[in-house]
Amino acid sequence: MAGHIPPTMVEPITTPQHFVPPTARELRSQAVHRLQVGLFGLCAMLLIVGLANIINDRTRLIDTADPIQQVVAVDAKPKKPSSDPLADIGVVPAAESSPTPAPAVPGDPEATGVPIDSQ
Repeated sequence: MAGHIPPTMVEPITTPQHFVPPTARELRSQAVHRLQVGLFGLCAMLLIVGLANIINDRTRLIDTADPIQQVVAVDAKPKKPSSDPLADIGVVPAAESSPTPAPAVPGDPEATGVPIDSQ
């Protein structure tokens, strides 16, 4: 069994092979195959471009603001600036101190509230 060599399926090439031109049937089948691959590629590109166009249109529709929202935003009351809720209820001291009035200058009639004629 060790000396037994299995038969080969194809005989080895011992003589030179000559070029055999393809037949008309082979040439036609190659041309049809190339045409099928080209048309398939063209259809695939058209589908991809169409899908990208649909996605682009949908995002453009979503991005446009509703004009009613602009009217509501103009009529809405201005929002209070956000504050610290713990400081609002008095648990922690406020981070920003409340504005203190500037000290009045004794010679300034506007700061003292006394009319100029009465001095």
